Amino acid sequence: MRERQRLEESISSVRKLDSELSDALGLLELAEGDGDAAMVADAEKSIAALHKRAEDLRLQSMLSGEADGNDTYLEVHAGAGGTESQDWAEILMRMYTRWAESHGYKLEYLEESEGEGAGIKSATILVKGKNAYGWLKTEAGVHRLVRISPFDANARRHTSFASVTVFPVIDQNIEIEVEDKDVRIDVYRASGAGGQHVNKTESAVRITHLSTGIVVQCQSERSQHQNREVCWNMLRAKLYEIELEKKKAETAAHIGEKRDIGWGHQIRSYVLQPYQLVKDLRTGVESRAPQDVLDGDLDPFMAAALAQAIGGKPKEEIKDLD
Repeated sequence: MRERQRLEESISSVRKLDSELSDALGLLELAEGDGDAAMVADAEKSIAALHKRAEDLRLQSMLSGEADGNDTYLEVHAGAGGTESQDWAEILMRMYTRWAESHGYKLEYLEESEGEGAGIKSATILVKGKNAYGWLKTEAGVHRLVRISPFDANARRHTSFASVTVFPVIDQNIEIEVEDKDVRIDVYRASGAGGQHVNKTESAVRITHLSTGIVVQCQSERSQHQNREVCWNMLRAKLYEIELEKKKAETAAHIGEKRDIGWGHQIRSYVLQPYQLVKDLRTGVESRAPQDVLDGDLDPFMAAALAQAIGGKPKEEIKDLD
């Protein structure tokens, strides 16, 4: 029923757009025949607005994967490099929260491990809203930062890395069986701010899936039982994501597509010194306003990655989407 509703909404939107375009073109033809400059301007303005709506619909059509419409978990992990990478990981997490908030998504902070001197070692958030996974899945991979280090007394340039992992919240009706013997469960005291109860009791939970090595953890809730439930949901979601990736790999093999489907590969560079540039290494999309990107202006990068994944627009056209 959800799929039927989605298709009906899509078809209705296209039909409405087609009807309005016909009306606008008719008005333009009439205005040009009468020599009415004001009416010509109005018709051209309407057509330009319809073009923008058509582009929005095109982007929405890319979000048709099995789990694209779901809520999503997003994890950020600092790479090697101590304080530099931990600070970069915190900047990345701020970038994604800014993007999510600007698009009306709701956020829940599930886990955060503070850095030794600054920043974070890792953090996990839950992003809730339509197509959250569909958009954010394009951000999975390694992100590289080049800047003058604020932690270097000699003001030298440093390169830092952090990884982003994205996996969907799965429908509870989907059966993902995980037996107790397949996992190791650890409990520990939560770190960071959280009140006396959180910090003085072993309420934080970590679950390790033995066969895959997947580790999930949560310390955001007050009780161990609640944190355990969140961890189980996250683990099932990650295992579901693995199955989705297997399906993608099988499809790619059948059609001869050469595409890296694994996480852990560098996807984007953010250069703040000696010049200012953000470049996506998969699509070639660039921005010379890195501060805007770090403030959450990610739509052009996401749209280009989606288009490339389904064989959409070439790089030259995608650059103009914003």
